[in-house]
Amino acid sequence: MTEFNAKALANPGIRTLSPYQAGKPIEEVERELGIKNIVKLASNENPLGLSAKVKGALQDALSGLARYPDANGFYLKTKLAEKFGVHTNQITLGNGSNDVLELLARTFVNETHEVIFAQHAFVVYPLVTQAIGAKGVAVPAKNYGHDLPAMLAAITPKTRMIFIANPNNPTGTFLTKEELAEFIAQVPQNVLVVLDEAYYEYVSEAKRAPSVEWIAQYPNLIVSRTFSKAYGLAGLRAGYAITHPDIADLMNRVRQPFNMNSLSLRAAEVVLDDQEYLAESIRVNADGMAQLVQFCEQSGLNYIPSHGNFLTIEVGSEAAEIYQQLLRAGVIVRPVAGYQLPNHLRVSIGLPAENQAFIDAMANLLK
Repeated sequence: MTEFNAKALANPGIRTLSPYQAGKPIEEVERELGIKNIVKLASNENPLGLSAKVKGALQDALSGLARYPDANGFYLKTKLAEKFGVHTNQITLGNGSNDVLELLARTFVNETHEVIFAQHAFVVYPLVTQAIGAKGVAVPAKNYGHDLPAMLAAITPKTRMIFIANPNNPTGTFLTKEELAEFIAQVPQNVLVVLDEAYYEYVSEAKRAPSVEWIAQYPNLIVSRTFSKAYGLAGLRAGYAITHPDIADLMNRVRQPFNMNSLSLRAAEVVLDDQEYLAESIRVNADGMAQLVQFCEQSGLNYIPSHGNFLTIEVGSEAAEIYQQLLRAGVIVRPVAGYQLPNHLRVSIGLPAENQAFIDAMANLLK
């Protein structure tokens, strides 16, 4: 009998794929190190926790959990359409924006295509590209961010999709609305531009690009956003894309019919209207960013100026060991060697006391 070999049965791109490595959960560190009162600043989560209005809405929604959720997300799509001035047929809902990004790749990319993304950009872009068997084209970064002229130059007849994260994760770099508009105008319409704006709400209103409005002029533009960051729903997994209706139609043919559960749908509907919570999230993030930046400057640590809810700090060749020492001190941050940043650590913005816990632990290591 032939020996079973699952790897040989898998698609070629899957065989050598390394799975996405999430930030260490608090429970895992507690088990491994036997310590309590851990501060997690590793996954760019909202330190405020759930909105009080969301908590109430979720309690009310519990009685309906024996039923399937609305496969089309009618009420959430309606709210999003009203907020952004688009039609509901332009919206695709996802189990977080990661789901939307993968859905886009599965819908439009195959093994004959090339996908362009920047060095140091979100790891999901090369992951989904490799999984499909397409060729990933990583364009060298410029000042830790996107080099748009070089990305334009990388387009070939085989290019099907370009991923751009703005602000970028894990570096926090930011492209101005003028830079983006000039870039999108030069991309051929048979190449899809995916503008991943997971951290959009943390950007000041004056600097935000009117990206959704651009879709009317550039039907190849796709805007992806999430409720996981500023809206505080990371554990409920809620994201969406706004696109030309024809793109949404194709994505919804592939999308799993119940990819957002009833609680996720209800929470997203409620928090979208909770302007007080959103404003507090933005304020706490701005204050926390200032707290970490001040520490870095006083301590002589280089950092990458960030427009997100995290700060990537250069700590030197001992970054891996410093990460481990911070863990033992009860502070979880994110090593980013997998992003070709072996000398850096990414630190999410927490509450003031959480930020201070990192500062105290890091200051102790610098003595």
